[in-house]
Amino acid sequence: MAVNPFNGMTFHTHAHLPVAAAYCRKLGLMEIIDSLVPSQMELSPGLAVQALVLDVLSGRSPLYRVQEFWESQDRRLLLGDDVDARLFNDTNLGRALDAIYEAGPSRIITEVGIAAARVFALDVSTVSYDTTSISVWGEYLICEDEDFSAGPRITYGHSKDKRPDLRQLMMELLCVERGVPIVGSSLDGNSSDKRSNNELLGSISRIMARHGLGEGTFVYVGDGAMVTLQNLALLTATRFVSRLPANFSACPAAIDRAVESGLWVELGTLAELESSRNPASYRAQETTVEIGEKEWRAVVVHSDSHDRRRQKAIERRLEQSAKDLSSRAGEAQVRYFCEQDAKEAVSAMEAMEGQLHAIEASYTEVAVNRRGRPPKEGPRPVDIRYDLSWRIVEKEDKVRRLRERAGCFVLLTNVPVESLDAKELLRTYKGQMGVESSFAFLKDPLVVNDLFLKRPSRIDALGMVLILALLVWRLMERQMRLYLNEHGAKLPGWDKKPTDRPTSFMMSTVFQGILVGRLNGRSYLLEPLSERRMLFLQSLGLDERVFTDRVVPSLTCRRGVPDD
Repeated sequence: MAVNPFNGMTFHTHAHLPVAAAYCRKLGLMEIIDSLVPSQMELSPGLAVQALVLDVLSGRSPLYRVQEFWESQDRRLLLGDDVDARLFNDTNLGRALDAIYEAGPSRIITEVGIAAARVFALDVSTVSYDTTSISVWGEYLICEDEDFSAGPRITYGHSKDKRPDLRQLMMELLCVERGVPIVGSSLDGNSSDKRSNNELLGSISRIMARHGLGEGTFVYVGDGAMVTLQNLALLTATRFVSRLPANFSACPAAIDRAVESGLWVELGTLAELESSRNPASYRAQETTVEIGEKEWRAVVVHSDSHDRRRQKAIERRLEQSAKDLSSRAGEAQVRYFCEQDAKEAVSAMEAMEGQLHAIEASYTEVAVNRRGRPPKEGPRPVDIRYDLSWRIVEKEDKVRRLRERAGCFVLLTNVPVESLDAKELLRTYKGQMGVESSFAFLKDPLVVNDLFLKRPSRIDALGMVLILALLVWRLMERQMRLYLNEHGAKLPGWDKKPTDRPTSFMMSTVFQGILVGRLNGRSYLLEPLSERRMLFLQSLGLDERVFTDRVVPSLTCRRGVPDD
């Protein structure tokens, strides 16, 4: 009788979760959480958080299915101990979320962010801030109580998801290195971006001091909502870059001056995302603006990749201008008996101009046969008449300036030009895109299913879990790109085309379907890893042991992530 070589062996199909778990270990995630969240529960808060973080990075299950998810996972490898999967029932996880809320989710994120900056040597000299809305289902009537304070107020507000029919909460992130979160929290659903910026600016110096940076040694990047007189008053020592909103009269005035002068400095194309087929080309002009009785440095930037909505609006204006002028001109007399009258009609017609169009008019002599029988001999007598003709033409200079203005925006800053010239200032501002892409991760239905938690306090705690999952996701992506940049290498990306901009999602697809067997306390890869998988592991500072043993990544390259 043949002996079954697999008798007693258990099997696990791994994807990218062992890699994510290795980065959690490098970060010391469980230890940080347990040190900050007092608990006597059988399921420690640190274990619960790492289990939820890995669950989020797997595609996320509702809380009542987390136990089911972990029943099929290698808990010893991913969590450090072969804990009973029944510990991850919804009751235990709910209690863990309650304990996290009591300890302060935003405080925990800040502490983990400080650890991440230290362990992974993050460059925190530039921080980007933004907010987004996350829609939720349910009535949350408890939030209508005026005295409600147990978590973010789930209510109606300005929906950035374009779902005004749903209640929502807001989420804020402070990120470094184009999307790595170091600070974050959940906010009331009707929170104002201007007020959120104001509150963070009030504490930014204290936060950055925890990272070893004093005032004037870091740059705060925010969107246009940051620019208010009240917020600018807080930025006396803190260096910042933001977009000057158009509702400040100084903004269109600065653009007009730049367009009229034409004294642009060509910046060329900035490093763009790999998917950009036609990268925008920029030019800029230094100027100053006066806001709140104070003079600020401003940089007017022109992009040849015009905003489509603005260009469509210009086309509509052009169409309406031509239509209005044509209607007015159509009422004019077209034939004159006197040349002087025709000349005056031309002058009157050319004076009849529209907002974006003018009229070019002229007259021609026309011989008209006199009435009556023509003579039997000699030429037929004629009378001279003067016919008016005209055509509508664009005011080329005005339309050109209008189109040029449409591609302009103004950056407002107190960073001296000696520290950041126009090109580097624009590059710094474009780092704000990293925060926006992070919001896309948090709101991806494949990562974050609709929130059905009944308690706002638990939503607050779960929001912390989502941000920590984003942190791990970004750290893995950052390390791959750092490695490739340092070694001048590329990885086989989508369709195995070489890329130096791998994403964590790309990595997650590469590691799908890795089969591991466990026998007598030891784990074995049941087939060798492909060269492509080994290349990805190498860029992550890992090797094949990450799928069989509890290892941590070896980070030999630290800073200098290329800009997107």
